[in-house]
Amino acid sequence: AYSRACAMTGEHSLPALESCHIRPFALEGPHEISNGLLLRSDLHRLFDKGYVTVTTDYRIEVSTRLREHFQNGRSYYPLHGQNVAVPQRLDERPDPELLRWHNEVKFLSA
Repeated sequence: AYSRACAMTGEHSLPALESCHIRPFALEGPHEISNGLLLRSDLHRLFDKGYVTVTTDYRIEVSTRLREHFQNGRSYYPLHGQNVAVPQRLDERPDPELLRWHNEVKFLSA
């Protein structure tokens, strides 16, 4: 669905890529492609911890808390506002309701 590339960066190094649940399976997230993103491993961890998210219009948001908590994040802030690559098939694209859940429940907003 993602042409073996990170949805946020376009990185193609397969050992660095991981499938990421938008709403974790353990928190009643469906085990479907529309509940997933293909991300670089560092971005997957930041997504799971709420330091990055994807908006319902498929844009990347990077939390200012990344800087506050770690006095860093310089390599991630250029991603803020960028479009996420999504699958061409509509049924494989991230579900906006699941993205909304991640934004409201997991994302560490300012």
